[in-house]
Amino acid sequence: MKNSANHPIGLGLVSILLVGSLWAQVPAPGQADGQISDQRAAVAVAQPPAPSAGKPHDDSFIIGNDDLLSINVWKEPDVSRSIPVRSDGRISLPLVGEVQAAGRTPLQLEQEITSKLRNYITEPEVTVMVQQINSEKFNILGQVTKPGSYSLIRGTTVLDAIATAGGFRDFAKQKAIYILRQNAGGGESRIAFNYKDVIKGKHPEQNIKLEPRDTIVVP
Repeated sequence: MKNSANHPIGLGLVSILLVGSLWAQVPAPGQADGQISDQRAAVAVAQPPAPSAGKPHDDSFIIGNDDLLSINVWKEPDVSRSIPVRSDGRISLPLVGEVQAAGRTPLQLEQEITSKLRNYITEPEVTVMVQQINSEKFNILGQVTKPGSYSLIRGTTVLDAIATAGGFRDFAKQKAIYILRQNAGGGESRIAFNYKDVIKGKHPEQNIKLEPRDTIVVP
């Protein structure tokens, strides 16, 4: 038989070994800080820099009557708002008063509003965006369900326009459709559109994007 006096010694050795093993798994304070710093550095490198706060503008777009504008003045909610351009081409804003909007680009309007607000606000930051285009229209006439004038959304094609007008009537000549387009130098061009071919994948180039004041004729 083993001496019972040896038991406390054996238990003590086991306790020391366990504590030593656990202590060996705990990193030194300096090492832990270094590892955390390395992890933070790795995250910082992995994250892309924040994008610059750019203001998207289409300098070729001219604001027209009935267009809906979104005007935002940073930290000035009483001035910021969505506002339609009136039939006289003007808009009215608090502190700014009456401003001509039609016939100008969003950037030009933004600069004038900024200039007027400097009388009341230190370094105003103004953004003018066209929220909805209502001034640019196309026409569709003839054998469609709902002929008339429609607001032109960027990217609208001839097929889109026909669908917007409710499709064809029973006796529409779907192979003889044409688009009348105003030329910059005066006069107009006539562009053929064969609906039957386009929907079969033939001559997809005929499905052109519409421009303001285009007229689609469905005989």
